[in-house]
Amino acid sequence: MKKFLFVSAIVLCSVVLHAQPGTISLNLDAGYNFGSTINFDIANAKPQGALQWGGGFEYYTMWDQSIELKYLRSSTDIDLNIPKSTTDVTSGSFNYILLGWNKYFGPDPEAKILPYGGLGLGMNIMDINDNTSTKFSWDAKLGVKIKTNSAVSLKLQGYLQHTISAAGTDIWYGWYGAYPVTDYASLWQFGLGGVLCFDFSRK
Repeated sequence: MKKFLFVSAIVLCSVVLHAQPGTISLNLDAGYNFGSTINFDIANAKPQGALQWGGGFEYYTMWDQSIELKYLRSSTDIDLNIPKSTTDVTSGSFNYILLGWNKYFGPDPEAKILPYGGLGLGMNIMDINDNTSTKFSWDAKLGVKIKTNSAVSLKLQGYLQHTISAAGTDIWYGWYGAYPVTDYASLWQFGLGGVLCFDFSRK
């Protein structure tokens, strides 16, 4: 994951150095992640709903396409449920670092309202009771960008974030007997939010 972050930083710096005036936007993100469940073999964890905030830079390769590097963070309580045991409540945070691609739809680049969608890849740095682990993550989003006559515009969007991690092994049986296979646990987070955009090309 550290390699991904390093490569992402190099890509973004290269893009910024070659960018023409007016093609970069500073974005400030805010949203709400709904509660979810992470299932393990004999237990589950339930992150509660929480606010998510962050920001990043968006570089427009064309008026209807862009590359975005962003950081998103949420802090929440997590219910740990183990059969035949009491439910423990702990605290944690999810820190997403994602490099993504956005596509805007519509024939008119001067339109005030532009629908868009996007996909991103990166990592989720999870901090649970001061124990940190870094896992592969991706996100997808759909929304609409509302332009103004100033340098400020607003995005309204729904998004889905997915983190996957190896979580022990299962035993499977085949022609040649029993053999272990890696088991995986997934964190799915759905949210609604907005993005305040500052377009450096507009005054």
